[in-house]
Amino acid sequence: MAKDKVCLAYSGGLDTSCILAWLIEKGYDVVCFMADVGQEEDFEAAKQKALKIGAKEVYVEDLRREFVEELCFPAIQCNAVYENIYLLGTSLARPVIARAQISVAQKTKCTLVSHGCTGKGNDQVRFELAFYALQPSIKVIAPWRIPEFYNRFAGRNDLLDYATQQSIPVTSTKSKPWSMDENLAHCSYEAGILEDPDTTPPTDMWKLTQDPESAPNSHEDFTFMFEKGIPVKLSYKEAGKDKTVTNPLDLFLTANIIARRHGVGRVDIVENRFIGLKSRGCYETPGLTMLRSAHLDLEGLVLDREVRALRDQFVTFNYSKILYNGLYFSPEREFLEESIKASQKNVNGQVRCRAYKGQMMVLGRSSETEKLYDATESSMDEITGFEPSETSGFIGVQAIRLKKYGAMKGEKGERL
Repeated sequence: MAKDKVCLAYSGGLDTSCILAWLIEKGYDVVCFMADVGQEEDFEAAKQKALKIGAKEVYVEDLRREFVEELCFPAIQCNAVYENIYLLGTSLARPVIARAQISVAQKTKCTLVSHGCTGKGNDQVRFELAFYALQPSIKVIAPWRIPEFYNRFAGRNDLLDYATQQSIPVTSTKSKPWSMDENLAHCSYEAGILEDPDTTPPTDMWKLTQDPESAPNSHEDFTFMFEKGIPVKLSYKEAGKDKTVTNPLDLFLTANIIARRHGVGRVDIVENRFIGLKSRGCYETPGLTMLRSAHLDLEGLVLDREVRALRDQFVTFNYSKILYNGLYFSPEREFLEESIKASQKNVNGQVRCRAYKGQMMVLGRSSETEKLYDATESSMDEITGFEPSETSGFIGVQAIRLKKYGAMKGEKGERL
């Protein structure tokens, strides 16, 4: 009788290597799927490792361009952010990974998929909601929610011991047990000593960015150009020569290089997970931090006030929540993305920036096509078509309600 076939989302790390061995131990044929979303990984070594453990096949899919164009760029267009700080680096990668994993599962005739997400985290929700939307008939094996598995492997030390027993080479150690997740947009760190929210992250933990204190003592200037809110060009200098990059993936990679060199994009937060728990996470989000900041600045110049307010209050908040909670493959996400496009029709222009010692500063912004800003109207030195006397009527109308409120409070003897 043929064995059930499972497509496992495999990273080559401790958890998924042990899960691979465990699934084989339980009698499954396992096809491993690896997503290249820009993490610094030796995919060939990981592939050989999976085959040595016992995987029947290993698929490595390059999803970097899809990740940038379909997830990162829309996030920049709407200035996506969760709880005012987190730029959703992990959340953004999950839809393209899930879609590619289901594609491999269908290609290899797997009736089940599996992942290494913890039973306390957000990623289990993100992946599984995506799986069920993409293939409603799929079945999921989530080891970290199976009592037999989590009772046997109560923590990372148990996994390390199991890896030793199974002769599985791993990079995680008992002295550095924190978990990492890396992609083109960011790297996240959690667990281990980081679970104490008052513990300062060790300096050797940060992988992507230069420590701001030891970053170069000279600044670096560059310019982002946007069309309809999407980054289309990055101009910078390299070895004293002017350079320009326009390919979406190369643009994102170059922004990463500049930001990493100057230590831009580190955050350390406690966030509210979708399942109700609070979690401490440390994140490095170099290039995306700069691109979002530049886009946000350009909108101040070219975007209508009321359009921006509606987008900020409704689209940005809900799109970010949808990404964080794993509801990407949903009708509400499709609706909001159409709203994002509509809001960005006039977000065209360029932003001159400077990176220095962990910060990105805007030096100036301009647009050749959008004319909402009029320097002569805004000037304190000339009147042009604006009559200052007309402001008296504006203030008077705005004050009607407040006068009534103030009078009411005065009658009650209440202090304003």
